Amino acid sequence: MAKKISDKVINRLTLYHCILMDYIEKNIEYISSKQLATLLKIDDSQARKDISILNNSGKSSVGYNVKELKISIEKTLGFEKNKKAFIIGAGNLGMALAKYDNFQNYGLNILALFDNDKSKIGKTVNNKLVLDIDKLPNLAKKSSVDIAILTVPRTYAQFIADYLVKCNIKHIWNFTPAVLSVPEDVQVWNENIMGNFLQFTYNI
Repeated sequence: MAKKISDKVINRLTLYHCILMDYIEKNIEYISSKQLATLLKIDDSQARKDISILNNSGKSSVGYNVKELKISIEKTLGFEKNKKAFIIGAGNLGMALAKYDNFQNYGLNILALFDNDKSKIGKTVNNKLVLDIDKLPNLAKKSSVDIAILTVPRTYAQFIADYLVKCNIKHIWNFTPAVLSVPEDVQVWNENIMGNFLQFTYNI
C-alpha cells in the first residue's frame, strides 16, 4: 500500500466492503457516509474521514457510487495482490478455515493444510490436500508461500512457529492462544478469539 493505514481503519474499510457487496446484490447504486456510519454505529465524520483515504469523491445529496467505492477499497487494501498461504493444523478450526471460500475474494489463496496426524494426511478439504508436516519446507520454498495460518493446539504453537521460521515463513496468522516468540523479521498477527469474546461480553 502506498500509505500507512491504521489497523482500526483497515478493519472499518473491510466492513464497508461487506456492506457495499450487500448493496450491489440488492442493486442499490449509491450509498451515503451516514448510511455506512449508521450500520456500523459510528460517527458520520469518521466514515467520511475513512473514505477520504480512498480518494473517492461522492456526489452531493446522492452519496458514493457503490461499485466505484467497492473497487477503491479493494485497490487500497490490495485485494488484487495474490497472497499464498498454508494452514498448519487440520483440526476443527483449520478445517473450517479451509472451507471458507470468501478468502479468495480478498486475495488469500490457501494452497494446502499440514498436520502430523496420519489419519488426516491424504484427505482433501474444499479441494485442498492435507499433507504431512515434514513436506512443508520444500513446498514452502517451491510455492513461495507468504503466510502460515497457525491452528495447532497451544502446547505445540511455539514449536511449530520455530519450524515455520526455519522454513523462511515471514508472516504467521496465529489462531492459537499462545504468545509466540519469533525473530524481528517475522510478523505475527494474533487472532485473539477469546479476548474478542470477553470484550464483547464484559458488560453482559
